[in-house]
Amino acid sequence: MAEETKKDENKKEEEKKVTKKKKKNDVLGEGEENQDDAVLDEYRESIPLYPSNSKFYRSKGGLISLDLTDEDGDVETFERVVILRAFPITNPSEFLSVREPDSKKMGRGKEIGMIRYMSDFDEETKKLFLEELDRRYFTPQLTKILAVKDKFGYFYWDAETSAGHVTFVLQHPFSNIRVLEDNRVMITDIDGNVFEVPDPSKLDPLSLRKIEIYL
Repeated sequence: MAEETKKDENKKEEEKKVTKKKKKNDVLGEGEENQDDAVLDEYRESIPLYPSNSKFYRSKGGLISLDLTDEDGDVETFERVVILRAFPITNPSEFLSVREPDSKKMGRGKEIGMIRYMSDFDEETKKLFLEELDRRYFTPQLTKILAVKDKFGYFYWDAETSAGHVTFVLQHPFSNIRVLEDNRVMITDIDGNVFEVPDPSKLDPLSLRKIEIYL
């Protein structure tokens, strides 16, 4: 009797172990056979990207695809990747982050790798990068300031840009108007839109007068 009771207890312990292992796999969203793959995907390591290990090309849908070759010569294909600037204002052609796209299921896309210099790649690939970056970081050049009005701490700007006539609002202009080392001026409005003045000295006198107090 005692021996049968001990067998029953051992059987229950084994069932508990199986149940616990199954729950762990369910948390990962995969079966037992895919557990290692799920863990590896979670901890993808970003790597340096060069022309020697990465080939970028336009997908059938007009987006960017990537063939990534590892040290063993195995090729991993990404049907779509997105290109982001790590320093969009100060270093627009350096430190480009190549990522998987964001999705509702997986959340923020993981970084595949980093391009140190865009200039390392051929002209066709650079053109592909610039098309993507220009869409993502649309920055009209401000060519003429028609008026700046202060109302209750908000500054309403009426201006002409390379993209046409615009009106935008600034709060705390001394914090949101930046002069860069190369003398460019970057203006960021309350909605996060960015406008560039390549050279303030080339603005007409009335426009310069409206902006120079913030420079």
